[in-house]
Amino acid sequence: MSPNAATATHPRKAVLYRMVMPGHTCPYGLKARWLLRHKGYEVEDHWLTSREQTDAFKREHDVKTTPQIFIEGKRIGGHDDLRRFFGMKVANPSDTSYVPVIAVFAVGALLALAVSWLTAMPLVSVMTVESFIAITMMLVAMLKLQDVDRFATMFLNYDLLARRYVPYGKAYPFLELGAGVLMLTGLFHWLSIPVALFIGGIGTVSVFKAVYIDKRELKCACVGGSSNVPLGFVSLTENLMMVAMALWMLARL
Repeated sequence: MSPNAATATHPRKAVLYRMVMPGHTCPYGLKARWLLRHKGYEVEDHWLTSREQTDAFKREHDVKTTPQIFIEGKRIGGHDDLRRFFGMKVANPSDTSYVPVIAVFAVGALLALAVSWLTAMPLVSVMTVESFIAITMMLVAMLKLQDVDRFATMFLNYDLLARRYVPYGKAYPFLELGAGVLMLTGLFHWLSIPVALFIGGIGTVSVFKAVYIDKRELKCACVGGSSNVPLGFVSLTENLMMVAMALWMLARL
């Protein structure tokens, strides 16, 4: 019998201890069970159904967290340790990531295409680009508005106006959202154009100075105060898009 056939007949076994309480089921325990089964393991699933039982298990095995996985009698650890055991990547919360920015721009592009489709405009046109910029402004403003205070605090690290007038940091997401809405609807150009030029222009100068002149390594507040997007090209692009959109609309007028 081949090794593969033997494995298929007698699957490898793993022992899993996870919290399953009336008011709480550990999500990492569920993820660990799914991963083990996905990798072909037969899982001996032990539930820790009370805080007392969980604390006793931790003391017995000298561990601080659950779930805990054992394979062939050896303790592997928790869910992240299990992923490392299988040679899989484990996300580090402090690592630089452009995923939030990619998500915003991708959704903005799809919404712009949807607007063109619904308004019977050419699918790709100048109007599509205008919609994309306006929608993207609204999306990034929404992310900032999830925690305005946290955004404003991070914003103070590099924005030149916010450093001189602190309340500007909290006003910025509302100004960006309002300008985006007006640009998308084509209303009140006399208001949206100056606002976009103002906040986009100050932002461009601030980012350029912080990154390319002062050579500072900072996190960008462009997609909210909890992101790990580095300050630089992304934030510069966001601000330049606002300025370009405002200038384009001004030229059309």
